[in-house]
Amino acid sequence: MSQTPKRSIEIDFFRGFALIAIALDHMPSSVLSHGMLHTFAYCDSAEVFVFVSGYVAAASWLAIAARKGADAANRRFWRRGREIYAAYLCAAALMLLSGAAAVALRVNSPLVADSGFLRFAAHPFAMLGNIAVFRDQPYLAGVLPLYVILVLALPAVMPLARRAPDVALLGSFGIWLGGCWLARYLPAAPGASWPFNPFAWQAMFMLGLLCRLHPVSQAFQVSRLGRTLTVLAGALVVLFAVTRLFVEIEPQPGYMKQNLASLRIVSFGALAWLAAQAVRLGWVGKLARRLPGVVTVGQQGLVCFVGGALASNTIDTLLRAMHANAFFPARLAGDLLAIGALLMLAGGARRWKGARPRAVLT
Repeated sequence: MSQTPKRSIEIDFFRGFALIAIALDHMPSSVLSHGMLHTFAYCDSAEVFVFVSGYVAAASWLAIAARKGADAANRRFWRRGREIYAAYLCAAALMLLSGAAAVALRVNSPLVADSGFLRFAAHPFAMLGNIAVFRDQPYLAGVLPLYVILVLALPAVMPLARRAPDVALLGSFGIWLGGCWLARYLPAAPGASWPFNPFAWQAMFMLGLLCRLHPVSQAFQVSRLGRTLTVLAGALVVLFAVTRLFVEIEPQPGYMKQNLASLRIVSFGALAWLAAQAVRLGWVGKLARRLPGVVTVGQQGLVCFVGGALASNTIDTLLRAMHANAFFPARLAGDLLAIGALLMLAGGARRWKGARPRAVLT
């Protein structure tokens, strides 16, 4: 198997698309969000983001290790954990400010409660302390504590994942099986909980990591068994789409996403296999080259996640303040504004960092 450290335009495209979808999905008035995964599948962009993050983390570790050694790669990931923690604090502050803006504008929005601003206004110092230790995770910032834990744990996991992928996978899913029970030991303030149970969601990250370390060969994908899997995956995607569109039209219970329900894993797995076939056939690469802005969003993942959270909250608040959140053209304009903001932010971040043809953790 190839261990050559190489940045994949397809992976960056998938992550960029997931980040755009996450921003749109968190705008209640969004028009385009109705065409995203959660509408016709039992998973959504969160699975894509975490899976791809595992893939990119493995690719980045291999790239650094190839140049400077495993110790340097490990040190880079420990530093990366601190960077993500800083981004989490920034995102938390922006969420609180978004809630404050909604209150100041007298906007009737779920953001006021979701952001945690009312709790902050009542007990500011206690909440700041809780945020710092992950006991209270403001709206949209909740995936970053998960990411901090996964990135810091990667240096310890990487040797096993490289030498014994079967053991790593079984161990990961063993932890996933006990995730609901283990979640009770997570630090949480009264009335608060982790929106992403790390004991459960580490399995999705591990799947992405193992897919980079031990990719499925093209020979297997085009074999009889591989073609059978493609047919089965297609049938599952169609079945889930019909069910979601015409039978179970209500949103899934929150605990299913929080604890990464098995149905979500199966739904994502079917979509991921079909996506892999599209990559093999060159379709995703062609699309990525025609949409370089989406690729850039994927390459600047952390800054675009934080910026996308702010953009979605700001645009939704403005639409509600102008009483335009029920007006179709305004809702569509809000979607386009959010996408444009992410594209501009990604381009600016890339220019600020300087375009360098190397695999880095972004």
